[in-house]
Amino acid sequence: MATIFFSSALILTITLSLLTIPVTSSLQLRFYQKSCPQAESIIKRIVKNNFGKDPSIPGGLIRLYFHDCFIRGCDGSVLIDSEGGNAAEKEAPPNLSLRGFEIIDEIKLELEKHCQGVVSCADILALATRDSVALSGGLAYKLPTGRRDGTISRMADVHVPGPSFSIDRALTAFKNIGLDLDDLTTLLGAHSIGLCHCGFFIDRLYNFEGRGLADRDLDPELVVHLKQKCPRQQPNQVFNLSQDPTVFMNPSSNTNFKLDSAFYSSVIDGKALLQLDQGLAFTDLTSKLAAKYVSEPQLFRKKFAKAMIKLGNIGVLTAGQGEVRLNCRIVNKRG
Repeated sequence: MATIFFSSALILTITLSLLTIPVTSSLQLRFYQKSCPQAESIIKRIVKNNFGKDPSIPGGLIRLYFHDCFIRGCDGSVLIDSEGGNAAEKEAPPNLSLRGFEIIDEIKLELEKHCQGVVSCADILALATRDSVALSGGLAYKLPTGRRDGTISRMADVHVPGPSFSIDRALTAFKNIGLDLDDLTTLLGAHSIGLCHCGFFIDRLYNFEGRGLADRDLDPELVVHLKQKCPRQQPNQVFNLSQDPTVFMNPSSNTNFKLDSAFYSSVIDGKALLQLDQGLAFTDLTSKLAAKYVSEPQLFRKKFAKAMIKLGNIGVLTAGQGEVRLNCRIVNKRG
């Protein structure tokens, strides 16, 4: 999810649909209609401009949004920089490969020129991610807004599901924030786009579960292909993310640049890159849902949009809670 490349010519062939689900939180559609009527159009324009320069934007923003909402709710706390003796969320190991911060900064700077102190960083991230989903072939869903920004960001709080989690372990983490097995299966579909660092799955190629062999659940031909891209690490080699090779998140697909249900075909065929993703094939409910998404691609697009809206309702701050940060990287100064 961190990086994708998407043909701008393909965008012209995509008809973007609208999906609305009932708003179950205190958020509301068109929250900024009076206070900052141009807010959503500004966000969409800047995301589209950046997408034109770097088509990897959608994968990065989707992942950034997920990592924000999973910790303390969708409050923009992942955007805050470390300060003084406090190490912020973005310093946690799972967050070191996050990207898209500069785009959020660009949007915030422009919005402050039009309506100072009105649009929260949490809403900017949510709306920018919504627009990124549409640019990568997903539905352009209607998103309720009105989130306010959190003022706490601690590295120690970061506990997102890892690439080697079992489905049961990941489901426990999802349930802790109000999401269910359907949401887990559907949101993992974001792994249809982007690139993945070899370090996140290299044990499946050379030493799965300490046995000195490849994971038997991973397609043998894919293992050969991945070993060419991801050489074995040397003993005592220190992992360096910036030097770690990358491969397509869904290496067996020919639609790596499009948010679609091809990911689930890879799951069924034993060609999912991450151990967590492959686990979807081994439980009754998730395997049935994966097969349904393969046979009904439009159903996946609709349910992915619905799951993203549900994700965006988690732990939101509204009304008098939190603040509207003037700079998304810094908590507002008091007094």
